[in-house]
Amino acid sequence: MDRINNKKIKFWLALMRFGARCGCHQMAKRSFFFRGYQFPVCARCTGLFIGEIISVICLAFGFEIGFLWGLASVIPLFVDGGLQYIEVFESNNIRRVITGVVAGFGLTYVYYYAIVFAIEKIVGLFA
Repeated sequence: MDRINNKKIKFWLALMRFGARCGCHQMAKRSFFFRGYQFPVCARCTGLFIGEIISVICLAFGFEIGFLWGLASVIPLFVDGGLQYIEVFESNNIRRVITGVVAGFGLTYVYYYAIVFAIEKIVGLFA
């Protein structure tokens, strides 16, 4: 039994190191917990990852949003995070994850359009 718990703890610690390398602050009060284990990234980063995964799936099925919609989707995250940063109010994990999902979804499209633009420019140099 101790060996199983030891493996779980080692796995959780590896996930936590990965979350830290992703740049997440990993504050416990701003993170979700599952069965007593803190998520390796905070609620906002969890939302960002979920939004990115959803948008990659959407792209794979041909669904696209415009570049400006992608940029605009980041605004709620900046408003929520910014107001919390200047201590106007304390956000909560539900709001953090929702703004993270919306921003992650839109940012992936911004990255997508930037990559497409760069590839078109590079191909244009050799055409």
